[in-house]
Amino acid sequence: MRVTSYCTQPNGLRIETSEGTLQLIAYTANVIRVRYAWEPSPSAQKSLMIVAQPVPGIAYEVQDTPDMLIFSTSAIEIQIQKETAAFAYRDRQGQVLTREPGRGGKILTPTPVFHSLFDEATIRAPVQSIDGARVKVEDVKQVVDRQAYHAQLEFVWNEGEALYGLGSHEEGFLNLRGTHQDLYQENLKAVVPMLVSTNGYGILLDCYSLMTFHDDEQGSFLWCDIHDELDFYFLYGPEFDHIVQGFRFLTGKVPMLPQWVFGYLQSKERYRSQEELLAVVKEYRQRQIPLDGVVLDWRSWSGDLWGQKSLDPERFPQPEAMMEELHRLQVRLMVSIWPTMHNYGPNHREMLAQSFLLGDQATYNAFDEQARALYWKQANEGLFSKGVDAWWCDCTEPFEADWTGETKPEPAERRRMNTEEAKKYLDPQYINAYSLQHSRGIYEGQRLTTRSKRVVNLTRSAYAGQQHYGTITWSGDISANWQTLKKQIAAGVNFCVTGLPYWTADIGAFFVAKKDLWFWDGDFQEGYEDLGYHEFYVRFFQYGTFLPLFRSHGTDTPREVWRFGEPGSRFYDTLVTFIRLRYHLLPYIYSLVGRVTQEDYTMLRALAFDFRQDSQVYNIADQYLFGPAFLVNPVTEPMYYLPGSQPLPPHAQTRQVYLPAGSDWYDFWTGRQFSGAQTVDAEAPLEILPLFVRAGSIVPFGPDIQSTAEARKNSSLLLRIYQGQDATFTLYEDEGDTYNYENGAFSTIALHWDDTKKRLYMGKRQGAYAGMPMTRTFSLLLVSEHQGTGVDSSRTGAKEITYGGNPLIVEMNEELK
Repeated sequence: MRVTSYCTQPNGLRIETSEGTLQLIAYTANVIRVRYAWEPSPSAQKSLMIVAQPVPGIAYEVQDTPDMLIFSTSAIEIQIQKETAAFAYRDRQGQVLTREPGRGGKILTPTPVFHSLFDEATIRAPVQSIDGARVKVEDVKQVVDRQAYHAQLEFVWNEGEALYGLGSHEEGFLNLRGTHQDLYQENLKAVVPMLVSTNGYGILLDCYSLMTFHDDEQGSFLWCDIHDELDFYFLYGPEFDHIVQGFRFLTGKVPMLPQWVFGYLQSKERYRSQEELLAVVKEYRQRQIPLDGVVLDWRSWSGDLWGQKSLDPERFPQPEAMMEELHRLQVRLMVSIWPTMHNYGPNHREMLAQSFLLGDQATYNAFDEQARALYWKQANEGLFSKGVDAWWCDCTEPFEADWTGETKPEPAERRRMNTEEAKKYLDPQYINAYSLQHSRGIYEGQRLTTRSKRVVNLTRSAYAGQQHYGTITWSGDISANWQTLKKQIAAGVNFCVTGLPYWTADIGAFFVAKKDLWFWDGDFQEGYEDLGYHEFYVRFFQYGTFLPLFRSHGTDTPREVWRFGEPGSRFYDTLVTFIRLRYHLLPYIYSLVGRVTQEDYTMLRALAFDFRQDSQVYNIADQYLFGPAFLVNPVTEPMYYLPGSQPLPPHAQTRQVYLPAGSDWYDFWTGRQFSGAQTVDAEAPLEILPLFVRAGSIVPFGPDIQSTAEARKNSSLLLRIYQGQDATFTLYEDEGDTYNYENGAFSTIALHWDDTKKRLYMGKRQGAYAGMPMTRTFSLLLVSEHQGTGVDSSRTGAKEITYGGNPLIVEMNEELK
């Protein structure tokens, strides 16, 4: 590909080559769009993920040298070789961020796009898979619909550079260098086509077809199955937070989720009746174990009317009264809804009558605006209008083919099976975007219905832009074994580094036992009666305490806390301790949620977010940061029992933890201080999740409460100050629900710790909201080895002050240490 001519345009550069047209468009100084097409006019197809337009008037320069064109903004420059159109991306100090091979790295290969033909002769066979009811259509006739392209983008990555992102995947890779990843939506796979590099940049592909990532014997590249052109964005940070900010500028801001969703949510497969559901909630209240949500899994509908969005009147005879009782108990309800419908229930018939179903005549067409509106209408009439609070949009990758058989298909075969099945019913160019459009319909429908209740949508798939629609993604139907638990840590970190902030996993794993199906691969045949599962569940629960969504769920065995013992027993008490710890940390967590919306922050953080200059963190796959303060180090191997309640021989109950360079660290449980840039053996008995707090942290710590509703009524907070460096923290508060925050109905208090002077500066409270306490009581505690440790909410030794919204300077003298 040789450059033949160029011309400047508003916000960018157009380049004619011997093999098509290139465009560089500066959306901001740090975000550059690159388009490559064979046709002289770029595709007019509207993006499903990009909501931004280029910021007008971004300054840029073009230098024309004998060998290259140099396109530069105030932040980055792109060098374009004239002989090959190969790109090299540099910062303004001349440091190479990444580059294409010298021969060039942008390839378009023509390919036909096929379309399925469905008619009256089409035979549709209903099937009942382990993942729900389906309709399969075999021997579908396909015809050529149009011509498009395979698109490939090649790179020469730098030595020592680490790459993260691409979503949540079961393999558990953290650093993607030296790996291969298939990018298609499936149970255990949630795709986000975004790479983030420790060199300080990101690559976002605007593509919705099957994709693959390679850094292996085949080369180093991203490949798209079907596209009209090669269309991607180069995002320069250099810090990860800046890259995420650029991603959300392009694809949409993150709305606030309600405060209650950050408490504890209890779920299982499944609560079968109104009576059972209420009994579980009342048991939590009687035991005084905090709880904010309960989840109603599939088959809440009548009989075999799969996907009907209303409750079975025999098992849930009084839905409005049930919701009133749950809300009286300060608990919200999340209900599972599906995109597939079967057996001609009312919802199914209505979709059929308006021709809003895809070719299987069972899955609604989420790409059709009117179909999305009808889907919301059904959900609203059957559930939301009855008082239901949140959605669990299950199976948002509705066409699967590999969840069957005793033997797990090889990766290439799984890719073929699943993508070919999806291509029967969806345009091959858009098979990865179903969840994005489905989520859009739920969000837009609820927003048009009310401003008083924030959208909460737990989905099994994701895509770039989906964060804009009030979604949380979970990792799918994982199995209960220690290897899977460890892999979940990297899966969550890689998901959130892409710019989608809310991710979780089924605490305790979905499949607990092992059966004659390759994916039903748990190690604990006796479920909660197995002491080995007790230990596994507690360790998973400790990890879940430090995820954005704290939710227990799965099949094979119940998971309510009392299944694991009674008060005074080791397992029970540890579970209750960590639930209470989660509620103590709610002021910290909800302030991070405020930052996610207001500042494009990320709460579940790869270590490279904050320690990019420490290359030792690049390949640590089992540690992460939870906000600016906490270094979380889950235990991912048994210390007490093997499956079958088989005791292990006594051995050291520790795990190694690397403490990143550039900071000192406090053991959360003991207050002991450690220097960074070292690996320590952290104590890890059953009761302890190795947890460290960065020196120079302010952690607001709430009182003992039973629900987030109580948190909003309490005006007293403990501020734990971890000395050793200056610290800042912004305390965020609002009504806890409603969208009034969009009109400024929230408050912030800026906190600053001057470590040298031992002073805490409390800024003027900014903003207000309905129900805001006019004065606050703060207890201030300097953490040391002798005070303010663990989950103790005691204010013993703390300095108590009253804050009325005006600035304060608080002297913390040595006697208060």
